[in-house]
Amino acid sequence: MTSLARPSLRLRASWAEAVAEFSEAGDFMHGSGLWAFDDLDTSEAGAAQVIEYLLAQADPDAELPEDRVPCTYFWITDGDEFVGYLALRHRLTAWLLEEGGHIGYGVRPSRRREGHASRALALALEEAAALGLERVLITADDDNVASWRVIERAGGVQEDIRKGKRRYWIDLPRTRQAPA
Repeated sequence: MTSLARPSLRLRASWAEAVAEFSEAGDFMHGSGLWAFDDLDTSEAGAAQVIEYLLAQADPDAELPEDRVPCTYFWITDGDEFVGYLALRHRLTAWLLEEGGHIGYGVRPSRRREGHASRALALALEEAAALGLERVLITADDDNVASWRVIERAGGVQEDIRKGKRRYWIDLPRTRQAPA
């Protein structure tokens, strides 16, 4: 069953296989946060550095470059197998508002069309509501029919298309506050 897991060395072997698979397919690893690594090392030591970096990005008090926001990274899993990436950005920059959105995700090529993106997005919407977000922006390339169908099934309402990106908003239910 599809789950969202925080990056962990427990999934390193499966993650390393997926990195190679994305690379062989020439696919960009949306939602991975790996753009910060010029030469990605998938060994145990390299994976530990990647994981430490990804986990640190969620800290709302971390000093980040002006064009970056706190972001919780998840690995999409099916049991003990890594099947994809998901990034949940806590707020938007001007660029994220135009093109990137609050949530980005990618499923490894061999595990696509199995419902993982749909289930992962549903789980991410729960996480976004728990962060206190009232609505989220999700974008998809205009020619990526599978991705925008996932977003629409999750309740996404298309606002427009900008720079080849379909922009969708999803209103989130308010989470109940604990009594004071």
